[in-house]
Amino acid sequence: MTEIRNIAIIAHVDHGKTTLVDRILHQVNLFRENQEVQDLILDNNELERERGITILSKNVSVRYKDTKINIIDTPGHSDFGGEVERVLNMADGVLLIVDAFEGPMPQTRFVLQKAIDLGLKPIVVINKVDKPNCTPEIAQEKVFDLMFSLEATEDQLDFPTVFGSSKAGWMGPDWKEPTSDISYLLDEIIEHIPAARHKEGTLQMRITSLDYSSYTGRIAVGKVTRGQLVPGSQVSLVKRDGKVVKTVAKEIYLFEGLGKEKTKEPVPSGEICAVLGLEGFDIGDTIADGEEPEGLTPIKVDEPTMSMYFVANNSPFFGRDGKFVTSRQLRDRLYKETEKNLALRVEDTASADSFLVYGRGILHLSILVETMRREGFELQVGQPKVLTKEIDGKKHEPIEALTVHVPDVFSGKVIELVTQRKGDIANIEIKEDRAHLDFLIPARGLIGLRNQMLTATEGEAIMAHRFYGYEPWKGDLGVRRNGALISLETGTAIAYSIDKMQDRGKFFVEPGEDVYAGQVIGENTRQDDLTLNIVKTKKLTNMRAAGSDDKTAIAPAIKFSLEEAMEYIRNDEYIEITPKYMRLRKILLNEHDRKRQAKSVTQE
Repeated sequence: MTEIRNIAIIAHVDHGKTTLVDRILHQVNLFRENQEVQDLILDNNELERERGITILSKNVSVRYKDTKINIIDTPGHSDFGGEVERVLNMADGVLLIVDAFEGPMPQTRFVLQKAIDLGLKPIVVINKVDKPNCTPEIAQEKVFDLMFSLEATEDQLDFPTVFGSSKAGWMGPDWKEPTSDISYLLDEIIEHIPAARHKEGTLQMRITSLDYSSYTGRIAVGKVTRGQLVPGSQVSLVKRDGKVVKTVAKEIYLFEGLGKEKTKEPVPSGEICAVLGLEGFDIGDTIADGEEPEGLTPIKVDEPTMSMYFVANNSPFFGRDGKFVTSRQLRDRLYKETEKNLALRVEDTASADSFLVYGRGILHLSILVETMRREGFELQVGQPKVLTKEIDGKKHEPIEALTVHVPDVFSGKVIELVTQRKGDIANIEIKEDRAHLDFLIPARGLIGLRNQMLTATEGEAIMAHRFYGYEPWKGDLGVRRNGALISLETGTAIAYSIDKMQDRGKFFVEPGEDVYAGQVIGENTRQDDLTLNIVKTKKLTNMRAAGSDDKTAIAPAIKFSLEEAMEYIRNDEYIEITPKYMRLRKILLNEHDRKRQAKSVTQE
């Protein structure tokens, strides 16, 4: 019987997890000599490739020296903590990848904490040792200090370290002496990661992730923790609330290389597999013996920290380029997402066409919006809000631990920006000419901070944050945005009008773009909102006037990314998102309605 090693790869965003998996796949000759292979094989979702981040965890397996190694690639962003936590339950050890220049980062701490709590044995890979000015030994020291502060056991602290560069394709015991390939790393995995243990007894398998096939429907993925799973056998599903449902495990697939292979043999405990044919299961349920079912403890998932309204599109331009525009389609899609996206929650509201969606952060929610937009949905989203809690009768809010790396000359500006938003300084370290600043800041203070930070530091700041805990409400943040420039009429934006209004503020629309009454077309130079008519054309006469036909020079329109727009809008605004366009608008499109509402608010 082949020995099995189940290993999860964890690291901060951009420290080279997915590239390393590519190298492992090449090392074991998974591809034919003449086969064309693209890079970042595991980031197969279009959004993952564009952004260069991993969003969904993936399973692949390689065979090396008569051992099967199941590799689980995990996301590095703390917004996808729900995903990481679940898949670590399938692993027996972790590969912690750390950038030799940056050392361990806040997100590394977040994922490592989960792995240490589960008692997993780490192997530390100091990656990118070919970067100029990097300090692999210091990075290794920092990992040790980090593990010590996370209360790792003696065995976990006695971790093996591998140095190398996944991009250059080598790993070895010494960073000064490059080797020819990464076989040293694979040998270390076989030597130090415990083999998956075979546990006798009745069947137990926790469903830790889902796959979907349009042909067979939902597929349950997990590790058999006890007994064995026989294809075609009668099994019981033990739900989170203890309810037991009888069902059949019709087909079972094992992960081989990048794909799945159907098996007729019983799957032993310790092996990761995919089960087809089950009905009505959720992540965290246990597949147990048909006769004597025993459930495993359900997975506890991090609480959401942010909420946002998703509303069916009701702008004057609705239905122009989307396939799915009704509130029923929007509702079905959101509830379908909660089946596989554990950290997401959806609630119906008093209005039939708006839904309250809870998520782990702006990135978590924006990835959902972006995915839906690409599927052909039209929708509107409101301003993201942080979730508060009542503790001992007092209002508490989520606090994030924020880390900023900047050149030392900008550290004053960064401290000023964060303290304006009620952030407290936790630690300051200056190494050569770079400052490493740690803060504790209210989660709502992070909304809109990234743009200001990048502007103030000339694009040099590297920001990362993770959830720290709940603390008493800090009061008003005092962050003010200038007022909006709002379109008065529906029509096409005219260059002549925009040119004449340039002193009023910055515009978000180009000449020739269609706009509607109530759309936010720019930012005012002052604090209050201003309604403008930019669809007005020039009155033509047959008289020539000196100087009136000068060339117009219009400043380029400001274009937001989805996350920037979510951080920018106020609570009386929506972002309208369609497959082709993204527009900012006022919730009340009619100017009289807005004035009436403003009046009633001031009277109260």
